[in-house]
Amino acid sequence: MSSNILEISNLHKRFGDVEVLKGVDCAMQQGDVVCIIGSSGSGKTTMLRCINMLEEFNDGSIRIAGQEIGYEMRGGTRRRKSELEIARQRALTGMAFQQFNLFPHMTATENVTLGLIKVKKMGRDEAVAVAERWLDRVGLLARRNHYPGQLSGGQQQRVAIARAIAMEPKLMLFDEVTSALDPELVNEVLLVIKDLAREGMTMLLVTHEMRFAYEVSTRVIFMNQGRIAEEGNPREMFVQPQTERLAEFLKSSAFN
Repeated sequence: MSSNILEISNLHKRFGDVEVLKGVDCAMQQGDVVCIIGSSGSGKTTMLRCINMLEEFNDGSIRIAGQEIGYEMRGGTRRRKSELEIARQRALTGMAFQQFNLFPHMTATENVTLGLIKVKKMGRDEAVAVAERWLDRVGLLARRNHYPGQLSGGQQQRVAIARAIAMEPKLMLFDEVTSALDPELVNEVLLVIKDLAREGMTMLLVTHEMRFAYEVSTRVIFMNQGRIAEEGNPREMFVQPQTERLAEFLKSSAFN
């Protein structure tokens, strides 16, 4: 039996006549921190959204912790699983987005406890304890009773990360979580992710922060035109890229 947390095989995704993912293969083990880099339109975010079944995919397979995600073969035909089963499988992953997606009428604590109570059926007192532990972990315990409108963008993103991680996912997905932030707020979010990486959390991140990807990753994936064009150790890829396309991309990203 495979020890991989994530296994993606021959993943294809089309939007109409446009094929965005053209046969992607990827595997991750527990504790891996993999950063996906590449130009806009290369398929990075689409790949993440397929893993979490926020996007349907047309062919291939995705397995998380041994479970086939989204589809099953029945009578020789590929069929989408029930919405109840897909919802259950989504709980295997946590996802933090570019936008924070916090409920504005709820405090930081209430935003974090909502899923714990509604999805995990946790008692309120236990859910609050879990929420406060994670808010403390991202440096926001003192603001647990603040509403999103009373928090900076960086603080809101840290609440969103605490909310996702509190659900104890097998795999955390981060989609350009700093892209909506003012430059001075980016570092506080990246520091939280670096701490999580040091603690062994399994993470797959789409990022345009090249220095961050270099420092935090156990492996980097460079996507180009819907395919994985190059992958490997960041210290090798960033210093001695094997493809001309990656070399051009790193130069345009001002990595040095």
